[in-house]
Amino acid sequence: MTLDKAVAEGPIDGRLLLMFSNDDSAEPRFQINPGPNGQIIFGKNVEDWKPGTSVDFTAEDLGFPFEQLQDIPKGTYQAQALLHVYETFDLSTGHSVKLPMDNGEGQQWNRSPGNIYNLPVEVNIGEGTEVSLKIDQVIPPIEEPEDTQWVKHIKMRSEMLSEFYGRDMYLGAHVLLPKGFDEHPEANYPLMIFHGHFPSDFGNWRTTPPDENLEPEYSARFGVEGYNIIQQEEAYDFYRRWNAEDFPRFLIIKIQHPTPYYDDSYAVNSASQGPYGDAITYELIPHIEEQFRGIGQGWARFLYGGSTGGWEALAVQVKYPTEYNGCFAACPDPIDFRAYCLTNIYEDENAYYYPTTYKKLEVPGHRDYLGNVNTSVKDYNHLELVLGDRSRSGQQWDIWEATYSPQGEDGYPVRLWDKYTGEIDHEVADYWKENYDLRHILERDWEKLGPELQGKIHIYCGDMDNYYLNNAVYLMEDFLESTTNPYYDGEVTYGDRAEHCWNGDPDQPNHISRLRYNSMYVSKIMARIAESAPAGADLSSWLYK
Repeated sequence: MTLDKAVAEGPIDGRLLLMFSNDDSAEPRFQINPGPNGQIIFGKNVEDWKPGTSVDFTAEDLGFPFEQLQDIPKGTYQAQALLHVYETFDLSTGHSVKLPMDNGEGQQWNRSPGNIYNLPVEVNIGEGTEVSLKIDQVIPPIEEPEDTQWVKHIKMRSEMLSEFYGRDMYLGAHVLLPKGFDEHPEANYPLMIFHGHFPSDFGNWRTTPPDENLEPEYSARFGVEGYNIIQQEEAYDFYRRWNAEDFPRFLIIKIQHPTPYYDDSYAVNSASQGPYGDAITYELIPHIEEQFRGIGQGWARFLYGGSTGGWEALAVQVKYPTEYNGCFAACPDPIDFRAYCLTNIYEDENAYYYPTTYKKLEVPGHRDYLGNVNTSVKDYNHLELVLGDRSRSGQQWDIWEATYSPQGEDGYPVRLWDKYTGEIDHEVADYWKENYDLRHILERDWEKLGPELQGKIHIYCGDMDNYYLNNAVYLMEDFLESTTNPYYDGEVTYGDRAEHCWNGDPDQPNHISRLRYNSMYVSKIMARIAESAPAGADLSSWLYK
């Protein structure tokens, strides 16, 4: 791989990725995944790579799904290389680390502005083949969305995060204003906070009817024809309901909080990622409430989201019990680490293999609603190890580690398990338990937390979640239903044969209900406000009464 002088002014650090694909329908960088049709990738770190010089891949450089270059089957491929650029951060902990900065894309290595790559080149792989690639393309910056009548975009410098990272760090949000916001300056509004992956704008919102000329597209994920049209219809329908006379007036925000490790921070304080929980709760949210006339009190703030956002909604409610008045957590990431997907990190010895006498039996990583498995935990993690060592892949298992693990002597997160072998470090597991195992924390601290969380916890999950997340929900439900003094007084609900992202609607298929997050919990929020708002609370200005 040769670094072209035209795309780099000086020495550069990063993760160099080499990819091969036998499918020319898209660039190789967009075809890398752990599933049955994922293409080939190899990775290695580069430091002080000087423009005009070359770096070689050898048999020592790990790949996926083939571990070594010589394992690639003979044939014709599209070849592509990409440098995921790292920057140096001098942390307040005293460590100096090299990490990929988010550049407005939500921490996606294959499309992050500033990353350098080459256009795909056709190559023939045979015995003794040598492939030479010149990296001479730069991914351009991303245009930020513009404010509209309804949606405003916020970006603010976080004092807490800037101090931790030793440079300016920012938080953002997309704010949906209620009908009548300008006409009712006397009104102050409750706040709905949507947690989840990096939102480029306020999604599932459309102020115009669906495009009549839109060609229907098939969704392989849901097996639905014309899903793009359905998405537009649902987004426009939400706009109409948002403007209906009987719809409550709220502020809704979707937060942007990408980190150098992932597309969002998991919204909690972390040894290696910094104080994102405090920064969001005590800096970003008060800033938004002040600017857009939020009520600004815990009884008027509500959390919701699915998957990553489901874990965040519940975790933030648990970590900041009086700052929020209810969470609606759909298909949450593991909320009890005895069911860290299919691994009990406290008792199991290996995350990749079941204990057996002779044969190796891999732990599944993903299934469909009928139980058909298409990848394993080992495959997920080996691909991540190729994309980046030291928890720097920007992928799912690494962000859990970057969030939950203690910080190592080198400044990076300590591994929960050996990324290659799957052997679990139970000392690290114990750290996870005391700090981020939400079921354990609730059980351990219920005498204190129970009175502050009564009526606030709502959890929804499909019983055939693709990532086996329902197993942890079962364990959480067992504890919640056992609570006394007080009883938790919330809800845990399951969708029959429902897959990942089922969020509590028993009457609609998953591909529909997932488009209705912004309105489906409103009636429950209104009921919560009615039963829990303190004496003298503003219950009328935001209803324009």
